[in-house]
Amino acid sequence: MSETVDKKPARAGRASLRPLKALVPYFARYRGRVAATLVALIVATLATLAIPMAVRRVIDFGFSAENAGLVDKYFTMLIVVVGVLAAASAVRFYLVTTLGERIVADLREALFTHMMRLSAAFYDTARSGEILSRLTADTTQIRAAVSFSATVALRNMMMFIGSVIMMVVTSPSLSALVLAAIPFIIVPILWYGRRVRQRSRYAQDRLAEASAYASEAISGVRTVQAFNQEEPARRFFGARVEEAFGAARAATAARAGLTAFAIFLVFASVIVVLWWGAQAVIVGDMTAGRLSQFVLYSVFAAAGLGEIGQVWGEISQAAGATERIVELLKTKPAIEKPANPVALPKPPRGEVRFERVSFAYPQADVAVLSEVDLAVSPGERIAIVGPSGAGKSTVFALLMRFYDPQTGRVEIDGVDISKADPDEVRRLIALVPQDVAIFAASAYDNILFGNEAAGRAEVEAAARAAHADEFIRALPQGYDTVLGERGITLSGGQKQRIAIARALLKDAPILLLDEATSSLDAESEVVVQEALETLMKGRTSLVIAHRLATVRNADRILVMEEGRVVEEGTHESLTAKSGLYARLAELQFHNGRAAAAAE
Repeated sequence: MSETVDKKPARAGRASLRPLKALVPYFARYRGRVAATLVALIVATLATLAIPMAVRRVIDFGFSAENAGLVDKYFTMLIVVVGVLAAASAVRFYLVTTLGERIVADLREALFTHMMRLSAAFYDTARSGEILSRLTADTTQIRAAVSFSATVALRNMMMFIGSVIMMVVTSPSLSALVLAAIPFIIVPILWYGRRVRQRSRYAQDRLAEASAYASEAISGVRTVQAFNQEEPARRFFGARVEEAFGAARAATAARAGLTAFAIFLVFASVIVVLWWGAQAVIVGDMTAGRLSQFVLYSVFAAAGLGEIGQVWGEISQAAGATERIVELLKTKPAIEKPANPVALPKPPRGEVRFERVSFAYPQADVAVLSEVDLAVSPGERIAIVGPSGAGKSTVFALLMRFYDPQTGRVEIDGVDISKADPDEVRRLIALVPQDVAIFAASAYDNILFGNEAAGRAEVEAAARAAHADEFIRALPQGYDTVLGERGITLSGGQKQRIAIARALLKDAPILLLDEATSSLDAESEVVVQEALETLMKGRTSLVIAHRLATVRNADRILVMEEGRVVEEGTHESLTAKSGLYARLAELQFHNGRAAAAAE
């Protein structure tokens, strides 16, 4: 079963903020802080709504000689109300901002953890740059919405509802005019918000494509420069950036239109209401203070609704970003831990068996392995050779359970690994690949990757056994020297010795060597081969090699061709058969002798 990201186009009738529901569980973790934020928000809203009532009393009762003393009291109360408003607003700002940071940090951690659990089939087609865009840019968009836009929308929604209630209390007839205009304001806001979300999603997708290409170009910058492809790379990236800019500009234009439309309708309705109220004051149906109170509430309501219109686009953008993240979080690993995993024997023996195993990669229709049978006894050293594309590396991928075979069984110590916990299976295996993964960390941390529970003495002992201690100590800070991204500061042989030290530190009973010396010069190969001999002692070892000279001492050699094991035996017995192995040996050894003679 392959892993794919479920990308569904946004439907016109779907609620634009529905993806934000995925954030509810993250808010639920911090119920206390959410409740405190709501309390602060309510207090600030009530304090704001109290101001027009004080203004009304000042106008209606404070501007006369007999009530002159009340003016001081009213303005003192206004100062108190404003102080409460300021304090509540500060508390709300702090709580909601830190809550947003906390939730986005949790979301990023959850997304990264999920990405680490997805199996190899997902990464066969996924682009790392696009994934990083979702992990960084999309979560940043969500943080902005949670920390600012969402609280602004909620605050103004409460202000709008409270102001409408007080408007009705103050003057039901004038309120009817304002409420009649609300549907003509809300409906366009919702419609525009959906358009903003769709265009924002498109803009974010284009930006992710640009980020993915930039990641590939930067990681392969030496190849780009070696082939003089700097200008084509710049043009391609520039085109992707322009597409992202065009999409972002369209989304911004939609938001600008939404803002202008909302502000015009809201404040136009306030002006109409003010004119109507002025007529009522002239004929004596309403006092000036009551009209002032009503106008202030209507301004609060209008401002609240207008502000909602402004931030609605940002919230819609966050909904688009959340949708993209949820797509990743909903991607199920093709390889999962069984509900009731079968335990592997302890202590492990290191026995490996393939029984009529056939396999094809998810994105390909052609079988890579066809009914392969393989049995390796504990401690046995097996070499796997054959032409490129024969299926050698696929044997390793299935043994580490990066994939499951379509038919057949892969067993370790008599247990079908498809029924075991993948983590337990991989703990029994140490891998030294051809393309070693060196992280932008210290030499010590790179070796410690093999066993995080090991101490410094164990790390240095593994490095000495791998013939890596000498060159590591020669680095500027020794074991604490940062090796650079992908180990750019190391030679091929040094990377291999770091990988061997890592495998030694893991101390697993099964060892997989995948072309561990194929890209090394003769001097480095000798040093690495000595380290490998140390590593293979007492372990079940499977070695993939194109250089047949490196596997002559194997207990058995398996020859693969077109996904099948076509020959099996020792170096001597296979060279005597005049089969595929004999032809490969003749090509390598004869050409090697001819080249040496020519020199």
